[in-house]
Amino acid sequence: MIRTILFAVSLAYTAATAAQSIEVTAGGTGFRNTRGEEKWMTYQRNVETASKGAIKMKMLVFGELGPEENLVAGIRRGRVQIANWSGAVATTVVPELAVLYAPYLFDDYAEADFIMDNYLFDAYHELLAEKDVEFIEWDEIGFGEIWSTTPIITPEDAKGKRFRVSSSDAAQLFAQALQADVIPLGFTDIVSSLQTGLIEAGETGAVMYVRTGIAEQARHVTLTDHNFATSVIVLRKSWLDRLPADQRKIMIDSWIPISESRQWTREEVAGDLAQADQRGFTVHRLTKEQRAHWRDATSVVTRQLIDRIGGDAQRVYDIAMEGKKAFAAQKGE
Repeated sequence: MIRTILFAVSLAYTAATAAQSIEVTAGGTGFRNTRGEEKWMTYQRNVETASKGAIKMKMLVFGELGPEENLVAGIRRGRVQIANWSGAVATTVVPELAVLYAPYLFDDYAEADFIMDNYLFDAYHELLAEKDVEFIEWDEIGFGEIWSTTPIITPEDAKGKRFRVSSSDAAQLFAQALQADVIPLGFTDIVSSLQTGLIEAGETGAVMYVRTGIAEQARHVTLTDHNFATSVIVLRKSWLDRLPADQRKIMIDSWIPISESRQWTREEVAGDLAQADQRGFTVHRLTKEQRAHWRDATSVVTRQLIDRIGGDAQRVYDIAMEGKKAFAAQKGE
């Protein structure tokens, strides 16, 4: 009899615990065996440990939900609670995020970190909140580079090249400024289009260049560092606001510290580029003067981009410029 009572109590306790727990769906389009996977798995452990099992993470972060547009729809419809949106797809919610892709907005990592953390985070947090999106952290992808089947060292080398671009205004305006033959194309079509000769050049971050087969077809990558790509870690704000305060704090604070996240990404970029000889591609590093030439050749793009975005784009750009001045003053320039 006693054993029966204890068993019943145990079942009741288990049922009560299960009733109190919540399942949180995380969405992403990452790749396995990357730092991106490690970030998500760390987040899952942090959330489930800190909540003592009250929050269970359902990790659909390797493209199980389909293209990135589905992650945006998932957040907005409440089917996904937390997601990693690329800056490009996030512009479908807040167009002003495209300002981040203005050519040569940042001179280097140190300046980018300072401006994004101390100036742009708050600006974008406010704009995303207006769309029922809680922006909790940047997830850096890194500087954009140019890859090609034959070396492109100067802007003039890109003239007339069949240059793949994404659907973003920033990418298309950049290629137009180079007087390239602009070919909008989905990312998944890049490798096959290189194989058929439809395209012969394009732009992306170093990790995507090395790890997705592009480097096997386009054996040259030039470190132009012409834009700075980042993803944003976001939650559905109205869902988050309904959580108890302790769980809300766990969901926000459990992403790895930004300094650690950046270190992981930058180590991954450096490691991938260091495999050039092994993988059979050539890395072209620019001098300060060569990079300045690229900046001058694409200088018209920022104004064109701001005008095309509209909305608060000019205000966001002005905030970034305030950050540049503050960073220069901090360095004593």
